[in-house]
This record gives sequence, structure tokens and C-alpha cells, in this order.
Amino acid sequence: MFVQQLINGLALGAVYALIALGYTMVYGILQLINFAHGEVYMLGAYLGIIVLGVLTAIGMTASSLTLSILISLLVSMAFCASYGATIERIAYRPLRDATRLAPLISAVGVSIILQNFVMLTQGKEYKNLPPMLPSEGLIVLGAVVSPVQIFILGASILIMIALHFFVSKTRIGKAMRATSQDRVMAALVGINVNRVISVTFMIGSALASVAGVMVTLYYGVVHFFMGYLAGIKAFTAAVLGGIGSIPGAMLGGFMLGLIESFGASYISSVYKDAFAFLVLIITLIIRPSGLLGRKFVDKV
Repeated sequence: MFVQQLINGLALGAVYALIALGYTMVYGILQLINFAHGEVYMLGAYLGIIVLGVLTAIGMTASSLTLSILISLLVSMAFCASYGATIERIAYRPLRDATRLAPLISAVGVSIILQNFVMLTQGKEYKNLPPMLPSEGLIVLGAVVSPVQIFILGASILIMIALHFFVSKTRIGKAMRATSQDRVMAALVGINVNRVISVTFMIGSALASVAGVMVTLYYGVVHFFMGYLAGIKAFTAAVLGGIGSIPGAMLGGFMLGLIESFGASYISSVYKDAFAFLVLIITLIIRPSGLLGRKFVDKV
């Protein structure tokens, strides 16, 4: 049972980590908590089930399931990336120099708008997706690793590695790090700050959409309210690892998944959501900046 719950927790943690990366990237640059990020994840899940349904209707999934999943991921990423850029342009950019409470309220408003938009267009009912991948999995130390879990873990790790190299090696990645350190100075040396912030929102939203498609394949069900709890948990993962730290978001996501999995298995599944927040409270009491977060000292 230990190995099985370890695998389940890592697969769930990979999903949390992908969503948490969007939170931590935006916070690292704008010092803003994008509470509409969970709804972008929900949009990605709906896009995944819609695209896969269309591809199934035309027979593509039967002929090439891998290509169908790839198309679903790309469509969902493009759609949600455009949504992220639109949200930043309309809801956050006009309030960039306002008091810190104003963009926070705007984020909550965008979250409610997206929830109701999906509820009105897609209905209140749960949408189901039949199992797409084979049910037979690999046997590892007596535990079963399903093809969906292999896909989630493999794709998530590759995406996180690619994001690390993008931020550390590319020109736009260096611009993102410069904007994060000092937005005014970055603008003075010729960096297009608005473009950098927009790209950051697009990348974070695309990662959330990948998590949404993965959850659709894993659980086979979506709902217009699914982004709320997932967003809160991913935000918890980002804070646990150290808000603003990309490695911290990855670590926090995997830790959160493992805590939920082992807590539900060995203690009680009823309180699985409470375990994560209990560990978060303990961690912040011991280390307020998070596991990999940096302490900031205000200079007077």
C-alpha cells in the first residue's frame, strides 16, 4: 500500500505543481495572487474534454490516440494562454499602480465571472469522459502504475525541466528574472515590461491548462466549480514551497500530493483536504518564507 500511495501522491502532486507554477510566476513578477488561475485550469479541463470528444466523433482517437491527446493539449494550451493574456490586459494592467487590495478584488471578480461563464455555457452537470488510455498498468514493487499516471508524471517532469531552461537560458526568461527583481530598472534598460508580464501570464495559464487536460484523463469528469478547490490547493503548494520560487512551487506541489495521498490512506479520507493545510500552518510557523523561499529584508 505504501508504494501505491506514493505513486498516487506523486501523480496528484504533479498536477498541483503545474498549477502552482502559474501562481508563483505571477507573484514573482507582480507580487499579485492571481485567484482566477484556478478557473483557467478549469477551462483547460473543459477544453480537453471537448476536443477529445470531437476527435472521438470523427474517429481520430481510434486511429491515433497519442496524436489526439497531443492535439487536445495544444488546443487547450493556446486557448488558455490567450485567456491568461486577456485577463492580465483587462483586469490587472489598469490596476498595476493602484493599492494592492484593488487587483486582489479584481482577481476574485474574474474568478467568479469565469465560473458563471462556464456554468451558463456548459451547464451545471458533471461532464464525463470515457477512459481513453488502457487500464492495464505496470507492476512496480507490488503497486500498479496506470498509463495515465505514467503520462502525468512523464509529461509534468518534462514540462518543468523545459520551464527551468526557458527561464534560465532564454532571452525572455532573463527579462522575466530582471522584471521580477526590479520592474522600474528593467524598463529603464529597454525591457518591455508589459510584454514580459503578458508572457508570464500566458505561460502560467498554459501550464494550468495542461494540468486540466491531465485531470480530465485521470478522473474522466469535469465540473464548473472544480477550479476553486484545485486553485486553493495549488496556491497552498506555492506558499508551502516558497511563493515566488519556481523550484519551491514544484516541491510544494509534490509534497501536497503526497500528504493528501498518505493522509487519506493511513488516517482518514474525510480529512484529506485538512491535512495539507495543517502541514502548511506548521511549515509557515517554523519557516514563514516557505521551504525554498527567500527572506526579504526591507532597507531603511
